Amino acid sequence: MSALLDSLASGFDGDGTRRAALDAALRDGLPGPRSEAWKYTPLRALERRSFVPSAALPAIDPALLDGIAAPRLVFANGRFDPSHSDIGTLAAGLTLQPLSSLPVHDRNERDFQRADEVFARLNTALADEGLVLRVDAEAVIDPPIHLVFIGAPLDVDSAWHLRHRIEVGANARATVVEHHIAAGDHAHLANHLFSIAIGEKAQLSHVRAQQDATRATAFLRTDATLAAAAEYRRLDLELGAGLSRHELNVRLEGDGAKLFANGVLLADGRRHVDTRLGIEHIARDTACDLLWRGIGSGRGRAVFHGGITIHAGADGSDANLSNKNLLLSENAEIDTQPVLEIHADEVKAAHGATVGQLDATAMFYLRSRGLAQAEARQLLTAAFCREPLNVIADPALRERLAAAMDRSLQGLDIA
Repeated sequence: MSALLDSLASGFDGDGTRRAALDAALRDGLPGPRSEAWKYTPLRALERRSFVPSAALPAIDPALLDGIAAPRLVFANGRFDPSHSDIGTLAAGLTLQPLSSLPVHDRNERDFQRADEVFARLNTALADEGLVLRVDAEAVIDPPIHLVFIGAPLDVDSAWHLRHRIEVGANARATVVEHHIAAGDHAHLANHLFSIAIGEKAQLSHVRAQQDATRATAFLRTDATLAAAAEYRRLDLELGAGLSRHELNVRLEGDGAKLFANGVLLADGRRHVDTRLGIEHIARDTACDLLWRGIGSGRGRAVFHGGITIHAGADGSDANLSNKNLLLSENAEIDTQPVLEIHADEVKAAHGATVGQLDATAMFYLRSRGLAQAEARQLLTAAFCREPLNVIADPALRERLAAAMDRSLQGLDIA
């Protein structure tokens, strides 16, 4: 057994589905380079590390939450933080609570069959906290709902596993914003699993801004299902953590369901950023529009897999994927893999990926207007990353995200 799995298993307390999930993870171990889903993200260094289960709630400076309004649910080092959460007065039709407040039989455990789903299995076995967010049918929740996950320094490296559930009822509408932030330098491991169900004709806007510490390890998986005429708008900003991986799996199960999912991957320094999309068109007249941008600088590595499957019977589907990437230094690396499988007739589909450098003509134009070389590169890089943010309709939220992204882009190692 690896040191990683041995240390994580030491915090186990459960039976039934949880015991089976842990046994499967320990039996199959961590995926190696022969695993197609993991061949660009080696886990050898992580396999040798050990973590202790996160137990105590750390002290958090309230200033860290400035600008994050209510309703707000806060977790610090994997523990629910009631003193910094603000869910006292919720809009009609909205339920927001920590998973630990629910009976054990309501925690939505499920099996994961594939050996490469090791972190989902570990989450099933070890998660004892998370959140449950429900929007009743017909409810319109105007202020964004903020979910805050904080990593704080400790004397030891800790690991936590959080399981989350979001349900949006028929004809309802809501906006959810995830904040993954650091209260200081740390090297913890966070393992999140989101399960999302969007009802008929419902709309969910979902933003995730990952700005964890530069030595942190973050694994996150999102599994979403969309009913008929449902709409899911999503933006992922990967701006932090030393090793991060996000798997976004969306099933368009109802006729006319639509997905708009954009993202920015920033692999600077020695960071490794891995994003894997698995979009399945199940019903008729469904649509997905995926726009992703990647940046590689320093010795960073960005990995992107954009998988779209149009199943038999999903006639009328419309699928589009664009993944463009910038290499800003000689030692950075970007691996991109668009995959399109079509098993239906009468569909429209397009996908493409590019890896290049800053446009020389645009650089010359900006330099000729008096901008210094570093300033011109910074401006072009920021402009390259702005387009994915347009998936967010709220202009104030969009500008706050743009400002956070611009701060992360400052000081990049651009050769």
